[in-house]
Amino acid sequence: MLDPELAFVLDGERDGPSPSQFPTHPPDTDLLDAYSNAVISAVEIAGRSVVHIAVKGQGPRGGSGSGLVIANDGIMLTNSHVVSGATTIEVSFPDGRRSAARLLGQDQDTDIAVLRTDDNLGAVAAILHDSKTIRPGQLAIAIGNPFGFEQTVTAGVVSAIGRTLRARTGRLIDDVIQTDAALNPGNSGGPLVDSRGRVIGINTAVIMGAQGICFSVASNTALLVLTQILQHGRVRRAAIGIQGQQTAIPRHIARHAEVGQPSGIRVMEVQEGSPAARAGMRSGDLIIAIEGRPVTGIDDLLRVLDHHRVGKETSLEVLRKGDRQFFSVVPLERRNGS
Repeated sequence: MLDPELAFVLDGERDGPSPSQFPTHPPDTDLLDAYSNAVISAVEIAGRSVVHIAVKGQGPRGGSGSGLVIANDGIMLTNSHVVSGATTIEVSFPDGRRSAARLLGQDQDTDIAVLRTDDNLGAVAAILHDSKTIRPGQLAIAIGNPFGFEQTVTAGVVSAIGRTLRARTGRLIDDVIQTDAALNPGNSGGPLVDSRGRVIGINTAVIMGAQGICFSVASNTALLVLTQILQHGRVRRAAIGIQGQQTAIPRHIARHAEVGQPSGIRVMEVQEGSPAARAGMRSGDLIIAIEGRPVTGIDDLLRVLDHHRVGKETSLEVLRKGDRQFFSVVPLERRNGS
């Protein structure tokens, strides 16, 4: 039965203040609309470039994933694990068109593959953004085309940048963005975009059983791999044998060491018998320069450690307990899967 003391609120039959006299609070709709509009706009911009990829040759049922058009003459990015071992590849575009595609090259160390279709489809190219400019906490939107369901979208934030991820095959994937934007099965190879629809990463992996821990290869690394594959058909690089992640340099350490750059690469693990181990590097060292060039993220290290440095003495500048130290390493060629 209705409490008589509250009845006036509903029917106005008792004396008391009218509903208009009660204090009001600003609605949340404005805030929600701003968030929704940012996601909607980003999806409208980037979604035109997202494709569904179906492959045959990966078992009796084949496989599938997502991809991203990055040049309107038909060049696309996806994950290496999506197309590895494929005998045929077919891509479906947002407007419903389908086309056969071929593999130009792949790099298992970054889980990036480059595809091309020779059909003149005039596809809309995505905008690759400088992944070094992203910050933890900013909006991140994952777009995929899993199983042909056009523009499956999840949204979250960038949780961390510059991670190194060991895939289930055992290989190391460098320069990885961690996000809580859920990656559904079939979203592999699709883009991770910012609030303006600019691509900041290529979705690659999710840790099974974990809540909200997903990963994307940073766009700068994907662009580096793309360039080398288009030029050479593969990625040949040097390696020093570390696992590392991008880390901000604390201000008091930067002042003490007279370092002007905002970040470096924290060494998380030194592989036994590697060039870094032989040079005396340790877990916890912070790499700030290589061959005199500042290193602020994993992509800087990958860019310098190209095939030209294999077998050549290379200087590393490191902060160890806040003090500058120099190490000389002789990189080896990095093999896929190592």
